[in-house]
Amino acid sequence: MTVTETKAATEAAYAQDSDGPGAAHHYWQGAFVGDEEAGRRLADLPAAVEAALAEGLETETVLAACEALATALRDPAHPVHARLAPHLPEGEDPAVLAELGGLLGRRELTRKLRRELGSATPGRLNRADPRETVYEAWAPVGMVAHIAPGNAATVAPLSIVEGLLAGNVNVLKTSSADTLLTQHLMAELATLDPSGALAARIVVLRFPSSRQEWLSLMCAPADAVAVWGGEGAVEGVAAHVPAGCRLVEWGHRISFAYLTGDAWSDAGTLDALADDVCLHEQQACSSPQVVYLDTGDEAVVFAFAERFAAVLAARPPAVAGAASGGADEPDPAEAAELTTAELVARLEEHLGLTRVFAAPDGSWRVMADTRSALTASPLHRSVWVKPLPRERLVATLRPMRRYLQTAGLAGSRTDIAELSRTALAAGVTRVTPVGSMLDGYTGEPHDGVYALQRYSRRVAVRADPARFATTACLDDLARPVVLPRPAGPLLGKEQVQERGSRVARADAELYFRSGGSTGVPALSVFSYDDYDTQMHAAARGLLAAGYDPVGDRTANLFYCGGMYGSFISFFSVLERLGGVQLPLSAGPDHRATAQALIGHGADTLFGMPSYLWQLLHAEADALRAYGGLRKIFYGGEHFTQEQQRTLKDAFGIEAVRSITYGSTDLGPLGFQCTESSGGVHHLHADLHTMEIVDLAEDRPVAPGETGRLVFSTHARRGQHLGRYVIGDLGREVPGRCPCGRTAPRFELRGRTGDVMRVATHFLNHRRFLALAEEQGGHRGELQIRLDGTDARERLTVRVERGAATDAARLRSVFLSGYPELRSAVAERLLDLVVEAVDGAALDRSATSGKLLAVVDARG
Repeated sequence: MTVTETKAATEAAYAQDSDGPGAAHHYWQGAFVGDEEAGRRLADLPAAVEAALAEGLETETVLAACEALATALRDPAHPVHARLAPHLPEGEDPAVLAELGGLLGRRELTRKLRRELGSATPGRLNRADPRETVYEAWAPVGMVAHIAPGNAATVAPLSIVEGLLAGNVNVLKTSSADTLLTQHLMAELATLDPSGALAARIVVLRFPSSRQEWLSLMCAPADAVAVWGGEGAVEGVAAHVPAGCRLVEWGHRISFAYLTGDAWSDAGTLDALADDVCLHEQQACSSPQVVYLDTGDEAVVFAFAERFAAVLAARPPAVAGAASGGADEPDPAEAAELTTAELVARLEEHLGLTRVFAAPDGSWRVMADTRSALTASPLHRSVWVKPLPRERLVATLRPMRRYLQTAGLAGSRTDIAELSRTALAAGVTRVTPVGSMLDGYTGEPHDGVYALQRYSRRVAVRADPARFATTACLDDLARPVVLPRPAGPLLGKEQVQERGSRVARADAELYFRSGGSTGVPALSVFSYDDYDTQMHAAARGLLAAGYDPVGDRTANLFYCGGMYGSFISFFSVLERLGGVQLPLSAGPDHRATAQALIGHGADTLFGMPSYLWQLLHAEADALRAYGGLRKIFYGGEHFTQEQQRTLKDAFGIEAVRSITYGSTDLGPLGFQCTESSGGVHHLHADLHTMEIVDLAEDRPVAPGETGRLVFSTHARRGQHLGRYVIGDLGREVPGRCPCGRTAPRFELRGRTGDVMRVATHFLNHRRFLALAEEQGGHRGELQIRLDGTDARERLTVRVERGAATDAARLRSVFLSGYPELRSAVAERLLDLVVEAVDGAALDRSATSGKLLAVVDARG
């Protein structure tokens, strides 16, 4: 179903009376359907699941749609919020939608993915160890059947989102008494996905548990069944779970508070404990039902119960509505349980076993009991107080370990450390301070497990080391990554920098300064999560280019210091690859650097072309005699074809390749493979989308034409970098690369700054360089300087002096081979000067050492 069809179906369902005859109570893969149609589709569910699983689902597709939905839910004025509000359960606070929005945001879901599955893209088959051709990933189990609880508005949609993050097809059952909130939430989510992949993976049915044939049909093709509820509910579903299917139980749990002698006499601790009891009226699994005291003295237990009863008595009464922090009135069964529990406890007072303190209106009760065994509370502000010396804690609680969840601890720092270990040994899965037992954090384990791991499989592929030596991710050869298309206006560097200055402090953890080769150096900010993602991507690209983490001995010769990022970044890349590294950095003492290379047996060099060129020529005799250099990986600039030929002929270098193509703002953008040459790179398609737009207008160029490169990044926390005009020119390289990768290819064609407006003409630095190499035999560096004089403009071509450099001949080559230049000189609009200088005399960026291609000094 297309997005348009999905949206139309959603709007039609909103218009339909949800409780009328023939109402469409079910959401099935993008459409609302009635009972008859849902029953027919259930019979064909296995085929529908197989078809959906055959199509890939990128994690980014889920994250982008969830982020868009989260933004809508947090805004009460948003049309999506307005459409969903009528489907809230009666008495439910509309603030629950904003609560859902907070849980569905990109930041929270990405953190959950990283914590539970170790990566923001856990489904990609990457090398578990970069030194081995063994690929591992988290794969979906296939289909997850979710049996949602009633009267819990957020549980059902969040369960589906967890299933989607793991890549599964999800079929969810809601109670027949529930509203259609989950159905419409999922319809809105699917509408926000242009690809239609999410709609294909979502089915939400509403029917009573007594409809056993439907329950059986939805469980039959399942690979995992997730069920909420008590033992009875789990047993009822388990009867329909096929052999080999994973049963994920989210059952009822019991939690308790544990207070040491230092804490139970503290008024602040009692107030905090009362907060835990009264919040949600003990309806949450993490609410304390029992308060244990670290004592065996019964008198202490009774005295504490009396003091705590006074604290509860001072609390305001419960407010109806779970979303507002209160609870509905106890139903008849709950009321009977409350009465029975209190009556039995009062009868046992005569035996000296208990003492009861209760509100006259029955709104709260504290029941002190001299017996330590864990006893479930009837809830609704009903608390047991019991003695339990710490040395008996494990023996007392371990028999109930399968039901234990949270232990709220209060005591000294030493007590907390000791008791945490003891409580965990007893079977507790979660320890918190008293006063925050109901609080959680993004990515927190639930009942001792990570949900995403329960909905996933860990899979591995072992490949031939010889054939897959340069393949870092097996998926690169299998299918292209399709990310959401970028939208919005084009952004320039100043706009991106301005946005960067407004990044929240929590997301600005790492600062890098640009090299300043095209203007004033500027700062770019990253979170450490962003940095880690980018360094892993750059590492995969380096493997593709032929780097061998087992055999290569690498000298990191990028510039370091001044907040410049290259040296640090490639230190991190090598660290992630497990490669041997000599972190020398670029420096002025070429002799010392060469001695270090020779002394430590380096065979691979990382660095800027201009610096490496200077180093190799300054220490040519020693390095030729060494003869151990085999590979060069360069970044920031380019080695020309003539320079590469010199490196191979004069120094025995076997491979000269780009280490990465990227920018300080965006990180790694592209990488070379062993089939790439010159400026041809593959796009890091799992991180970015790329457009090539016209030089003057925001429109795509024709296939194969050169235009401005525009990148949109999809994996940055706390900042949006969409449609960034990076300042480089390039063209699309058609066809699939001989290396087999599906990632798009592009060829760099210079920077917009390489094009100069001089004497009414547009002249290009790359044209000068090509003429110097191809017709003038020049193999060194070349820089252009522009000056203004009283009479006319002056263009000075400064070339690195070599043994055969002939400035006069090069001037003739430029004039004969560049008609526009020849015209400007002939018309006396421009003076052309060619100078041969030492390489060290050329102007370079103070930060990175990068050669400045054009120095415009006209003022």
